[in-house]
Amino acid sequence: MRISPLWCLWLIFVGAALPVYAAQEVTLPLAQASELKNRFRIDHMVDEITLVIQREYGSAPVVVVLPDGSKWYASRHPESVRWEDSISGDMIQIKNPQPGPWQLLGRVVPGSQITKVSKLGIWADPLPQPLYQGERLKLTAGLTGDNLQMRLPGLEYMLQWNAKFISEHQPKDENFAAGTLTVGSYQDNGEKLDERPDDGIFTADINLNQPWGHYTLELKVENAVFEREYQQTFVLSPKPADIKVKAPDNPREQPWGLQLFVDTKELQLAETYFQLDIVGPAGFQLSLTVRDLAQAEHALDLPQVTEFGSYRIKGTLFSTNWAGREIVMTLPERFFNYVSPPEPPPSPEVIAAIQAKEASEEEQQAKDDAVLWIIVGNSVLLVVGLALMLFMRKRALLKQALAAAEQEMLAKQREQAQAPELQDIDLSMPDEDEKQP
Repeated sequence: MRISPLWCLWLIFVGAALPVYAAQEVTLPLAQASELKNRFRIDHMVDEITLVIQREYGSAPVVVVLPDGSKWYASRHPESVRWEDSISGDMIQIKNPQPGPWQLLGRVVPGSQITKVSKLGIWADPLPQPLYQGERLKLTAGLTGDNLQMRLPGLEYMLQWNAKFISEHQPKDENFAAGTLTVGSYQDNGEKLDERPDDGIFTADINLNQPWGHYTLELKVENAVFEREYQQTFVLSPKPADIKVKAPDNPREQPWGLQLFVDTKELQLAETYFQLDIVGPAGFQLSLTVRDLAQAEHALDLPQVTEFGSYRIKGTLFSTNWAGREIVMTLPERFFNYVSPPEPPPSPEVIAAIQAKEASEEEQQAKDDAVLWIIVGNSVLLVVGLALMLFMRKRALLKQALAAAEQEMLAKQREQAQAPELQDIDLSMPDEDEKQP
């Protein structure tokens, strides 16, 4: 049988292409492969598995369909299953999962990957030593799956990070009675010192303004599925720099000032800088940068402070310690009040003039008071006299009216007494002249 050269070339091409396709099929890791229609298979060798699923933001938790057709929900599932549902995804831990094909029902982000891991852990940057009070420190941490860094959008909403300082109660330390202090958390939101959101790297936001002394750092990350903890013993050292306000003896002739202190046993003086921001009354603002320090103590005058009122000083220190680590530290705020100084006491001549003036004013006031009382007395007498005259006049008129009324009444009584005597005369009787013949 004769084989065509073209046939031979085709066989060579297919033979070369098949291994490449097979290699691509084998080298795709199962935990990172995109599933077809949210389906995946669990092998019979798996004793425990954790599913990390990315959903559309704000959507409902997924529904898990088992190989036998039964369903699990975030609110209803076996006790052996742990389920953490957030606004961006689900994390489901399954012990002794049922081998076979599984399926997820829900609004899984298109093109996302269902991450399947057998072992979850955390990693964290250790605290540097020495570590100082008030430092601004960038520390990172993250979640690992099967010892690999996990990067999943929305992982921020599935995990709760909590950092605590636990005092070791050493008698000479400032934190002897401090107990356990909650000092911050870790975030992956692209804010503050976190570089990028949703990159799987969580950045610390820790408050180091705590009493100095020996501590144990307890970093815990947890949710409903798992809980991991990282611990480290460390020493929080006192601030190696400080600011103090220097009040002048005579504010009218001398300026206010600041005294800057640097612990040269901890910091390199040549690489130490102070950034000062001063805020005062009437919108006063002043920013100063102090560098090239020659000594551990540095005096700084503030001739710009001239207005009376309250002032606040914020300071930030930039330096390098002797181990070569760059330091950024927030210094304690300082306050001072610039009040008006008291006036000098008056001279004897001024005192005598003031006393003479006061005596003259008192004498004049006494005269004015006497005149006022005379006027008031006379006015009162006048008013009383007028009132008395009116009263006497009204009384006389009243007496006259009463007398007239009484006379009128007597006249009427007389008229009534005379009227009956005239009616009793008999006019029909003859006169005496008529009786004689």
